[in-house]
Amino acid sequence: MIDHAHDLASVRDATERLLTAVGKLDNASVTHPSRLPGWTRGHVLAHLARNADALVNVLEGRPMYASGEVRDADIERDAPRALDLQLADLRESAARFQEAGDAPADWSRTVELRNGVTDSASRVPFRRWAEVELHHVDLGIGYELEDLPAEFTEREIDFLADRFAGHPGVPSTRLTDGTRAWSTGGDAAGGPEVTVTGFPADLLGWLAGRRTGAALTADGGPLPALPPL
Repeated sequence: MIDHAHDLASVRDATERLLTAVGKLDNASVTHPSRLPGWTRGHVLAHLARNADALVNVLEGRPMYASGEVRDADIERDAPRALDLQLADLRESAARFQEAGDAPADWSRTVELRNGVTDSASRVPFRRWAEVELHHVDLGIGYELEDLPAEFTEREIDFLADRFAGHPGVPSTRLTDGTRAWSTGGDAAGGPEVTVTGFPADLLGWLAGRRTGAALTADGGPLPALPPL
């Protein structure tokens, strides 16, 4: 059962961690490359701010973005800004998201995200939590996958395993950290199940496209190749 109020509080905490860490940067370091190909840290920060506003749109029944082109243009426009402007935008957009989340609403309703993807409104706060946590790591400023809250890591592994379930080209795969286990893949071609074992951070990094999977072990076949998110 999704607890949207709990997740909204988790978003708030994650955002405060992010703002504290980014506040220690300077204008020059914002222009440095992030861990995402082709994006500076400024691009990541701009995306996080615009994503908060986009999810407000989702919660309030509007299209998430006017278009993919507008989304990309807004990020390019905002990426070069000075640190103080980036921080102010992050704070203000985060506050708008929290305000939208605190408004009385039917959290069981279905909402539409990008590219025709739909989900329960109750899942939107967790989606925002994932944006804040993973992109904090993407900044490359000392916050690593191992630093993520354990609850978030477990739930995001579950979310991504479900996303790849039944995906063409991904064999039946069992993921385990030695204590917990998840299932994913299972394309129409069938075939034996592959068991992938590793620490939670490494499993999440592989599923989220942040790590190659080199630290994981695969039994029953090679480490599956995952499609991009």
